[in-house]
Amino acid sequence: MIQTIQASLAIEGNMLNEKQITSIINAKRVLAPKKDIIEVKNAIEVYSKLHMWNPLDIKDFKKAHALLMKNLLDTVGEWRTTGVGIFKKQKVAHIAPPAKRVASLMENLFNFLKIDKETSWLLKACIFHYEMEFIHPFLDGNGRMGRLWQQLLLMRENQIFGYIPVEFIIKQNQEQYYESLGVCDQNRESTVFIEFSLEQILITLKMYTETITSQINTVAERLNYAKEYLKDWFTRKEYIILHKDISSATASRDLKEGIEKNVLFKKGRFNQAKYKFIL
Repeated sequence: MIQTIQASLAIEGNMLNEKQITSIINAKRVLAPKKDIIEVKNAIEVYSKLHMWNPLDIKDFKKAHALLMKNLLDTVGEWRTTGVGIFKKQKVAHIAPPAKRVASLMENLFNFLKIDKETSWLLKACIFHYEMEFIHPFLDGNGRMGRLWQQLLLMRENQIFGYIPVEFIIKQNQEQYYESLGVCDQNRESTVFIEFSLEQILITLKMYTETITSQINTVAERLNYAKEYLKDWFTRKEYIILHKDISSATASRDLKEGIEKNVLFKKGRFNQAKYKFIL
């Protein structure tokens, strides 16, 4: 969470580092510009509720913006009512759609998320991120909202995305991030940005798999490790992805033992079965 917050805010010019953000989380004093500290405190509040936001609910989208931009904007959680242009190096990089179209464009975008059953959540996350940036529904905070909502939609693909910082990799490729947005604006379609986003996601996943511990050998250790990451209902496949070196048979035995020892709930049968840890 700290890496995600630091990277997403740094893209917008926030100067606080991971150590300073950690200090703020621990209620320690930090010497930094007031605006930067407010941005971090707001982001901590929003990301601490990561599993509570519904990425298909436009009301939650507005509520998240209101928290993220609290004490930073006069109007928060509301669509903009004026036209906006994005400037890069004193040149107009993007003219957003007229304010009167924002509400309908955002409704259409959320309807796409809810209604389309053929597109994977992986692609939906990237498409939403670009389209939202293009619409630019708020006066400010659109970039950090786009990255937040992309993460929430990626979590629909797999809950592991709640715990790996894709934003950290995007920050390392910030120039390419903005360049891909600009190319898509010129081309009037989002392919380049989707390809860029998928590449960052792949890099992040590779980093995760390279750093995951290999010292988890027992059923109890595997279940305890999974409990830290799988906070909601999950499938056997997701359990296997988390423990990349185990077989399907081992995963089945683990989950069966978890149920027998009252560690797990289970619903559904066979390939439709889902599990959830008992708190």
